[in-house]
Amino acid sequence: MRTALITGVAGQDGSYLAEFLLEKGYRVHGLARRIESAAVWRIAHLLPGEDDPEPRFFLHEGDILDAGFLRGLIDETQPDELYNLAGQSHVGLSFIQPARTMAVIATGTATVLEALHVHCRASGRQVRFYQAGSSEMFGDSSPPQNEDTVFRPRSPYGVAKLAAHNATTVYRDAYGLFACNGILFNHESPRRGENFVTRKVTLAAARIAAGQQNRLALGDLSVRRDWGHAADYVRAMWLMLQQEEPEDYVIATGQSHTIGDLLEIALGLAGLDWRRHVVSDPACRRPLEVDHLCGDAGKAARLLGWRPTVGFEALVAEMVEADLARYGLRPAQPAQRLMTA
Repeated sequence: MRTALITGVAGQDGSYLAEFLLEKGYRVHGLARRIESAAVWRIAHLLPGEDDPEPRFFLHEGDILDAGFLRGLIDETQPDELYNLAGQSHVGLSFIQPARTMAVIATGTATVLEALHVHCRASGRQVRFYQAGSSEMFGDSSPPQNEDTVFRPRSPYGVAKLAAHNATTVYRDAYGLFACNGILFNHESPRRGENFVTRKVTLAAARIAAGQQNRLALGDLSVRRDWGHAADYVRAMWLMLQQEEPEDYVIATGQSHTIGDLLEIALGLAGLDWRRHVVSDPACRRPLEVDHLCGDAGKAARLLGWRPTVGFEALVAEMVEADLARYGLRPAQPAQRLMTA
């Protein structure tokens, strides 16, 4: 039985990855900064019951900035694979909390890498490492962006992710760690936090339909993003660590859509005309914006055999349906279940 350690297991990606690995037969250890119920709701169904004779999911509480704790956790759990998903994940918030963002993402990743390096050197074991990168590292480089595109981040979040990306490359080259950077474009699901634009939109669609809200203020509606489903993207993380050699991969759908497109589909499913409820408010705009991100995942298709399975319309429909259900509502029109070509 292989063992995996996931930092940031209580987040959207961590929860899907834990489920995926458990289905593969892994023993999974997850690290969360806090383990009270409000913080771990995405993985509550994975926690073993008192009568579970052979639990395979274990939750640990701790801080990735605590080097001694991390070294002890790695020594204790003896993982075959370590997935580093921890960190502040909101681009807008990084402008408000730049120092914290840099500390948790950049310094946190360096702390994890060093703890892993020390463990491997002392034990003689090989532990395969995955680092969660971001398309925000590309910034205003022209699309389509791939592994050879120049990084030009436009936010403290993008800068921090790039530092973590480079640190991973350094540890791979300097110490021979099996370390992969996944450069993931936007990926969403019903488990997405409510402060992200996709979830703001789908939740607003449900609230407006339920009479609980009337207006939604957003920033630039012309911004284009490449949106996929988080469950597809965690599969790519795992595939990277199953290869003979460690490499870096862009993971994306290759299709981009505007915020306006998102609004059209989401509010349409709720039977609403988004133009009657949505306003573009300059106060919601970031100090710097990335206008267009669209990834080229050709390398992942060739070497990993990875392709997305959930199309944009189906992704938005799944999120809208989940939020409507919270208010006892159903979509006003049938949702298209489109697969990505």
